[in-house]
Amino acid sequence: MSCSTEIFLSKKAIINNIRFLQKTFGEKVRISSVVKANAYGHGIEHFVPAVEECGVNHFSTFSYHEALRVRNVVKDSTDIMIMGWIDIEDLENAIKNGFEFFVFELVIIKNAVKFAKDLNTKAKIHIEIETGLNRTGLSNSDFIQVMELINDNKDCFEVKGVCSHLAGAESIANHVRVESQINKFKLYREILHSNGIKPEYSHIGCSAGAMSYPHSRFNMVRIGIMQYGFWSSMETFIRYKSSNGDMNDPLERVICWKSKVMSIKKVTTGEFISYGTTYLASEDKTLAIVPVGYSNGYSRSLSNNGRVLINGTRCGVIGLVNMNMIIADITALPDNQVQIGDEVVIVGEQDDLEISVDSFSEISQQVNYEILSRIPKEIPRYIID
Repeated sequence: MSCSTEIFLSKKAIINNIRFLQKTFGEKVRISSVVKANAYGHGIEHFVPAVEECGVNHFSTFSYHEALRVRNVVKDSTDIMIMGWIDIEDLENAIKNGFEFFVFELVIIKNAVKFAKDLNTKAKIHIEIETGLNRTGLSNSDFIQVMELINDNKDCFEVKGVCSHLAGAESIANHVRVESQINKFKLYREILHSNGIKPEYSHIGCSAGAMSYPHSRFNMVRIGIMQYGFWSSMETFIRYKSSNGDMNDPLERVICWKSKVMSIKKVTTGEFISYGTTYLASEDKTLAIVPVGYSNGYSRSLSNNGRVLINGTRCGVIGLVNMNMIIADITALPDNQVQIGDEVVIVGEQDDLEISVDSFSEISQQVNYEILSRIPKEIPRYIID
């Protein structure tokens, strides 16, 4: 290991997860692999080619610059969709590169008309409808104007999709709201059809929506968290189990985050450990210093709460999490069993034990999505079998 911390991605887990999703949704539903936020912390350049090998040929990003990163590692025939931010200065190049993109503001489609004419090509658009999330999406009046612009400039557009986003499909508490969104989405889609606009794809389902509301799948689903081996929520997993009678988790975690012991220290009873006075040694302690800290994505909220795996033992993180270091309590391990350079598992398996991202969530009050997406891009990543 050449760096203080590294991340390993299991190709076997990726294949397992994609196959499960493909089997669940069937051949008539296209999967768009959502790889925003650096593929949820897994690394676009490593994760995307492995998913493409599984037969996925559509990827969703948030920004134009993420789309460029995907384009650099996929086949020319693979489709890339931008769901969020495109600076107007980048819109012309997005059209030139053949990127698909969401239209959720009039300014986007008006500029797309201009650039498509300049380039003598068609802009590949997805019409995003506001159905109840109240984030991005066309209001009724803007939706009507977009239809008019498309019909007045048919040579400028290839309408790839009509889309929206569900507001919390991972919780049954949002059931009425979600069903209302799906119904509203169907209505807007019918209006498009009646005005001569027939998008190739209809998509509103995310991981939770596609699993818990099968009628939201239409002919495309945007799958993020599940392809990485995580459920959107425990509730979503329970709903899957109850409807399928399968008590086993069909998903496998892709990510394993590791470091090494950099120093070992003895501390006597009554001494404070790390900055300040948050941890007082109530007995003689043996400590392992690990070169991972909040600059590496290991949250300060895990101070005196986190856990790591060292030599097959779950060890508590004591004292404040530093910028570049944490301190693990290895007092329970036999003397001299832990050596400088020994493997430390931050997230993942070691022997028969596992530190899960879910356990981080429970301790830090952060959701899986937040913890994963905060892992810095600078940490080296490797694909393993």
